[in-house]
Amino acid sequence: MSRAEAAAPPAPVRALWTLGLLRSELAITFRRWRTLALLAVLTGVPVLIGIAVKIETSDGGGMGGGGGEGAGGPAFIAQITNNGLFLVFTSLAATLPFFLPMSVGVVAGDAIAGEANAGTLRYLLVAPAGRTRLLLTKYATTMAFCLVATLAVAVSALITGAILFPLGDLVTISGTRIGFGDGLWRAFLIALVVAASLLGIAALGLFVSTLTGSGIAAMATTVGLLITVQILDQIPQLHAIQPYFFSHQWLSFADLMREPVYWTDLVKNLEIQALYAAVFGSAAWARFTAKDVTA
Repeated sequence: MSRAEAAAPPAPVRALWTLGLLRSELAITFRRWRTLALLAVLTGVPVLIGIAVKIETSDGGGMGGGGGEGAGGPAFIAQITNNGLFLVFTSLAATLPFFLPMSVGVVAGDAIAGEANAGTLRYLLVAPAGRTRLLLTKYATTMAFCLVATLAVAVSALITGAILFPLGDLVTISGTRIGFGDGLWRAFLIALVVAASLLGIAALGLFVSTLTGSGIAAMATTVGLLITVQILDQIPQLHAIQPYFFSHQWLSFADLMREPVYWTDLVKNLEIQALYAAVFGSAAWARFTAKDVTA
């Protein structure tokens, strides 16, 4: 047995260390006041939308801008007064373009740079975690935040919709009627798709976080890239490259509210998120494994 093999802890010990490191990262991340503030803002968006729709329709009138079949967001808004479950879809459509990815960008951008800025990164690497394992733990924690943030919006919207509006069978974008249970299941699937849609910006933010020792700079850069991509995605002259933007197919989750479900854009969205995760995750690993944490 070589000296390296003798010094390496056994596999069960490494697995327990990894789980312990992940639990520690999750606890630290979700106990921060910044994280709690971000979640509070996200959960407040469905409440504001629900109250606004309730006030708008309090005189018996309907919401304007019903939109066509392709207008997922407006079509959902027009249906909220008939079924509070549509508030879930509307809230996710309202938060996905900016609020959700901005929150993820803040968490991802601070993942490595925040530790370096606080002077704790070198001490984390002294423990037998290893740079690769630590980076994977940071990304797993960011992925967990993507899911928790999305579910926070969905649950807040469901509770608000149940309080302010009736619940029951609902009409899909295709015009067919489905039961409330089926609609609730689709709402859960939509939340999962939205969470998966954030994996690209999470990987990008993690890569940016390995480039600097300032958490604020990493967060600002990630959010700045998010805004830039969103702007470029609206310029018609760039239509040739827009399908490769991580945000281009974000609103494809509306296709889950069709009967039958349109899978083409949904699959494209998941593929582009996987591509961004692979490319920028690899770039983050290459940068982090060569990073001088003593500087």
